[in-house]
Amino acid sequence: MHTHEPITRAPAALRERAQLPAARVSKPAQNLLTDAELAHYAVTALIDEAELTPKPALVDLRGSGAHRDLDLAIMRRSAHALEPTFGALARAARRRGEPSGLLRTELAQIGRAGEQDMLRATGGSNAHRGAIWIVGLLVAGASLPQAAGRLDASNICRRAAQIACFPDRFAAATDSHGERARQRYQVGGARREAQDGFPHVIGTGLPALIAARERGIAEDDARIDALLSIMASLDDTCLLHRAGLAGLHAGQRGARRVLQAGGSSTHEGKTAFAALEHELLSLNASPGGAADLLAATLFLDMLAHHDAGGSSATWNI
Repeated sequence: MHTHEPITRAPAALRERAQLPAARVSKPAQNLLTDAELAHYAVTALIDEAELTPKPALVDLRGSGAHRDLDLAIMRRSAHALEPTFGALARAARRRGEPSGLLRTELAQIGRAGEQDMLRATGGSNAHRGAIWIVGLLVAGASLPQAAGRLDASNICRRAAQIACFPDRFAAATDSHGERARQRYQVGGARREAQDGFPHVIGTGLPALIAARERGIAEDDARIDALLSIMASLDDTCLLHRAGLAGLHAGQRGARRVLQAGGSSTHEGKTAFAALEHELLSLNASPGGAADLLAATLFLDMLAHHDAGGSSATWNI
């Protein structure tokens, strides 16, 4: 795994069984997800994030945002190409049963192979490198037996963080954009986010999404407000790579202004959103790290609704 996102659109539960011994593929609890189901939810979360519109300077239904090498068709191809990877991550975690150095190393190898699948599907464009790490770890966390009996967000994030804290023994030195930004600006990046238990998912994205729904905000606007809430405090290495501290501060400050204006669904919020996007585009910057964490938020949100059997769900967060 490389270290360097409306509920009615959630997929129906798949019935495909993982290639594991019979004792492990049986469902001891009604809501326990198979590896194939977890992989499908992960892919759906990536696609839902990509299609969410409008997002500031990111690929969406309107166009490519600040990206010259990405568009929505490429993002969709990338997400679908990663479905076998997410399934393999789930199988490995279920087979090992506990966070460990061996599991961390196995997940890393699966993730690196998945990254190559992504690059082949996109013609060399990095559409979801960060999501392989972020969402992939949550898939693994949801597959561990201790998390799987009940799809509890806090437990999934905790178990995924335990995996992330083990070293990847076979990792080669990386020179990714995110890693260079992390070292140059001395920020935690995706690695720290995972090791700390996904605070921008469990403490920011999910609460913002739930709060917006409780206020009666339309689903897409609620998701955009969740993205903006993540942006407002995240040290986004994508913004730092593309535009340095000026880009990071523009993203954080602009997101806060939209939220302070009442969110993306209000007239004042729309005006503030347009100003945020204009500034990011002028800097050729996009909040790709926040987008990965929104996809992770949507993934856990889908699991909550599965756990509730399709009824209104709330997370233990």
